[in-house]
Amino acid sequence: MKKVPKRIANTIINSLKGGVVPRIGLPYIAVGREQEIDALLHDVDIISDGGATFRFVVGKYGSGKSFLLQTIRAYAMDRNFVVVDADLSPERRLHGSNGQGLATYRELIRNMSTKTRPEGGALTLILDRWISGVQSAVATEAGVTPEDSQFSQLVEQRIYTAVNTLYEMVHGFDFAQLLITYYRAHLSGDEDAKGRVVKWFRGEYVNKTEARRELGVGICITDGDWYDYLKLFAIFLKQAGYAGMLVLIDELVNIYKIPNSKSREYNYEKILTMYNDTMQGKAHYLGIIMGGTPQAVEDRRRGIYSYEALRSRLAEGRFAGQEYKDMLAPIIRLVPLTYEELLVLAGKLQDIHAGLFGYEPTLTDEDLALFIKTEFERVGATTHITPREVIRDFIELLDILYQNPSTDLAGLMESEQFLNRGQSSSPEQAKAAHASDGFTRDDQQGFVEFTL
Repeated sequence: MKKVPKRIANTIINSLKGGVVPRIGLPYIAVGREQEIDALLHDVDIISDGGATFRFVVGKYGSGKSFLLQTIRAYAMDRNFVVVDADLSPERRLHGSNGQGLATYRELIRNMSTKTRPEGGALTLILDRWISGVQSAVATEAGVTPEDSQFSQLVEQRIYTAVNTLYEMVHGFDFAQLLITYYRAHLSGDEDAKGRVVKWFRGEYVNKTEARRELGVGICITDGDWYDYLKLFAIFLKQAGYAGMLVLIDELVNIYKIPNSKSREYNYEKILTMYNDTMQGKAHYLGIIMGGTPQAVEDRRRGIYSYEALRSRLAEGRFAGQEYKDMLAPIIRLVPLTYEELLVLAGKLQDIHAGLFGYEPTLTDEDLALFIKTEFERVGATTHITPREVIRDFIELLDILYQNPSTDLAGLMESEQFLNRGQSSSPEQAKAAHASDGFTRDDQQGFVEFTL
C-alpha cells in the first residue's frame, strides 16, 4: 500500500473514529464501488465537454452514500473541477419560505472547493485566478506588458467579451456586472469593494435595498432563484479555466421528513427543475448528484416518487433489477460492501494506523476476520449495530493494542465489556434512536454495509 502522509492519515483515523467521512485521503481507503465510480466519472467527462448531468445516489443507511459522494468529490477536483457540496437539514432545504433555500446556496458556496483549496472557501481564489488568467492571455496574445498604457484597457475589453456570454442567461447581466466590478476593485486595490462583491456572490445580502446601497445592483440572491446562479457560476468557472462545476447535495431524507405536504412538493418541484435543465441541455458544464435513502426517493406518500412528474422520469423500466444494474440510469442504487471488501478495508485502516504511529502491523487476515465475525455475532448486533460502529470499534481496538503492546487480541475480543456493548438498549430504545433514518433497518445477513 502506498505510504499515506501523516497529515492525511491523522485526518482519516480521527474522522472515522468520530463517525464522519474524511474530506481528504479517501482514495487510500476506497474499497469496491468500481462500477459506481466509473459511471459517475463518465458524467464528469460529459460535463467537461459542455454537457450537464443529474444523478441520484440511493442506498439504505449503511450503504456508503456519503462516502461515495466524497470520493467523487476528490476525483472531480483532481480533474480540475470546482466542487460545491451541502447536507440538507431542517434549516437547509431546496426551497423554503424562511430562507432555507438560500441557506443551502450559502452552504454550497461556503464549501466551494478546488484541487488547490480542497477544504472549501475557494471563491476569492477563483475570482483572482480568473483575473490573472485574463491578464496572462492579453499579455501573450497582444504582446503587451502590464506596464503598457493600453494593457488595462485590453484586459477590460477581454473581460467584457468573456462575460458577454452570460447576458442572455437569467440574472446574467447583474452577475456579469459584478464580475466587472470585482475586476475594477482588484485593479485599484480596493479590498472593501472586492469584499462586497464576494458577499453578494455568497448570498449574504438580506434584501435588494442593501445590495443597491453597497454595490449599485438592484438584485440579490433569494430562496426562489439561487439555482439560477449555480448555472451562471458553472459557465463562469469554465471561462475561468476550470473544467466545470459539480454540485453534491446529501441527506434528501430531510425533505422526506418535512411534515407539510405543500412544502415537500415545492422542494420536489425544485428538484424537477434541476433535473429537466440538465437533461434537456438548458445547463452547461454542470453536474448535480443528490444522495438519499430508498424511502426518501421511492415512498409514494412522502418521498420523491410522491411527485408524479419525478416518479415518471425516475422509475426503473422492466429490465433493470437485482441481476442487471443500469449504471446509466438517473438513479444509482448502492448495494452493501461484501464481507471480503470489509476485510480489505480493515487491512487498509491497520496499515494507515501503523504508519501514523510508527509501528509494524501485527494483525493477520485471520485476526481481522475474527474481529468482524465477533462484532456481528454479539447479541443484538444484527438490529442494534451500524457499520459506523464497527469501524469505530476497530480503530479503538487499534488504539488500545498500540498503547498496550502486551494486550492479547483474543482476550479483548472475548471480554465481557466488548461482547455486551450495546446490549443495554431495549428494542424500543433502538427503534427510537434510529427513527430519524426515515425507515426500518433491514437485518444484516451474510454481508456488512459500510458507511459514514
